[in-house]
Amino acid sequence: MGKFFKVNGDTLGKQYKDYLSGFYRWDQLKHAEEWVLYPDNLSETVCIDEVALSDGELYTVVTNGKAKGKKGALIAMVEGTRSEEVGEILDKMSLGKRLMVKEVTLDLAQNMHRLARNSFPSAHIVSDRFHVQQLVLDALQQMRIAFRWDAIEEENRKVVQARSKGKVYYPEALPNGDTLKQLLARSRYLLYKAPNKWSASQRERADLLFSRYPDLRKAYELYMMFRNIYESAHSIEMATTQLDLWYEKVEKYQFEPFLSASNSVKVHQESILGFFRNRSTNAMAENFNAKVKAFRSVFRGVKDVGFFIYRLTLLTA
Repeated sequence: MGKFFKVNGDTLGKQYKDYLSGFYRWDQLKHAEEWVLYPDNLSETVCIDEVALSDGELYTVVTNGKAKGKKGALIAMVEGTRSEEVGEILDKMSLGKRLMVKEVTLDLAQNMHRLARNSFPSAHIVSDRFHVQQLVLDALQQMRIAFRWDAIEEENRKVVQARSKGKVYYPEALPNGDTLKQLLARSRYLLYKAPNKWSASQRERADLLFSRYPDLRKAYELYMMFRNIYESAHSIEMATTQLDLWYEKVEKYQFEPFLSASNSVKVHQESILGFFRNRSTNAMAENFNAKVKAFRSVFRGVKDVGFFIYRLTLLTA
């Protein structure tokens, strides 16, 4: 705008902040860098998540799940992630108002679960399905990465061995042109998908991968079995039955990453099953966070945290 009106851009920005924006008349200015609170935006559905503003500094963001990231979405934004400190700010809202909240969606962080239980005592707590699925997917990817490191180490060993004999080692090329370590690296994205979503090249790569690593096939089946619980179960009882079958299969295969993921699912089972009550997710919080990141990138970072939060509240609070 400064260039358009042929004035100094920095001067125009300062004039906007000091006189036109209303920033210095904002009723939350004194504590804006530590917290902002908008009790009138509270609804029966609340989402809790974290977002980084600058230099990796995290803020806990509480949003209205029914506002869909638009006006009235922001309920509170508090510096840090300590449940006690965030809870102190949320407790500035009356208990009667907080008791109206019937459902809170959030990730698997225990401190956020504690915050939800203390601040919204009448609410059902729901662990976001995408964070839970990611936990199990990470177990699958951890197994793939471990096999890849084994392949790299084996290839390095053969290279050194060939050099000691004055020869050059060329790794075997598989039918699709990949070497073994390339096969394992390039299989990353196909493992995210259901088989009916694979392209022709991904299907060929999957066939090569699973024929050489049958344990990866079993691990992939475990991941798909878990993912399908969210797709096929339509009640808490049905989901519980399917989860029990999944636990049994994990125990049968004894893959360490999946045993760890299974234990985490068991710890959070009550809130995970909460999804099947209304099929609620934390998508609204993720949508809000995406807007924060986009807003941040437009301004090439956050130099003035208070003013940034003020502009953000104009859009979302």
